[in-house]
Amino acid sequence: MEFRHISVLFDEVMDALSPENGGIYADGTLGGGGHSHGILTRAPKACLIGIDQDSEAISAARNRLEGFSERVTFVNRNFREIKSILKELGVSALDGAVLDLGVSSYQLDNGERGFGYMHDAPLDMRMDRRTEKSAYSVVNEYGADELTRIFYEYGEEKWAKRVAQFIVDRRTDKPVETTGELVNIIKAAIPKKARENGGHPAKRIFQAIRIEVNGELELLPDAICDFIDSLKSGGRLAVITFHSLEDRIVKKTFAQEAKGCVCPPGIPVCVCGKKPSVKIISRKPILPGDSEMAENSRSKSAKLRIVEKL
Repeated sequence: MEFRHISVLFDEVMDALSPENGGIYADGTLGGGGHSHGILTRAPKACLIGIDQDSEAISAARNRLEGFSERVTFVNRNFREIKSILKELGVSALDGAVLDLGVSSYQLDNGERGFGYMHDAPLDMRMDRRTEKSAYSVVNEYGADELTRIFYEYGEEKWAKRVAQFIVDRRTDKPVETTGELVNIIKAAIPKKARENGGHPAKRIFQAIRIEVNGELELLPDAICDFIDSLKSGGRLAVITFHSLEDRIVKKTFAQEAKGCVCPPGIPVCVCGKKPSVKIISRKPILPGDSEMAENSRSKSAKLRIVEKL
């Protein structure tokens, strides 16, 4: 299957980063290479570090960016490792970086990856297929309390406890092996009236499992801070999120880095000495326009936030 991923908020990201010749930029979630292609095209003498934990994304991006091969370094790792990646490459600082935290269209549509609830496929959901934890192990090895927690925290699922118990009860007969089996369990667990509103009943559960499998939220604040630390003065970080959990983390982390002093309220003089490291460029998230949402329905939930290194 051809790797396909439509880069959302493309023009907005390019405007935010304003790539310049001689600059060094990082695309921490390379995907199909859309944002990277834009950076390399707009700044014909810029260099780019393309990072993705999905080896199939790296392969697809190599093909798309073939004409820029002398200016691109591909890294098949997680963007959380940005500091060690830059150190190994001998790069002291970045002029800009982009993180597109959404799952790609290819990953959703490729049945064998097990990300989507519209195709019956083996339970997988690993962005990095070298890792051991998969959707299969989460669904079949986590206890009812653990499943309830991730469904509630990562999926904001009202029926988290009931869905978790249905899964545990069902797997006493045999393991839950496919996405289709899991969808049927979810549909049986969620009352019919509740299933009539709010889109596909499995959407939130699948999101929660994917987040758990890939550890998408637990280290995100640290990763954002590491990217900020890795920027030159005046460099910008653009982060695209696709659900409220991610967006809250990005918003809160940006606000903390822009605030500076973290002394407890009531202390008359700052004793922590912490200074703001960034200024927030987009106080409110930048959203896709009507035309983009019409062309790409998956962009509807996208939000872009931008900071600039002081």
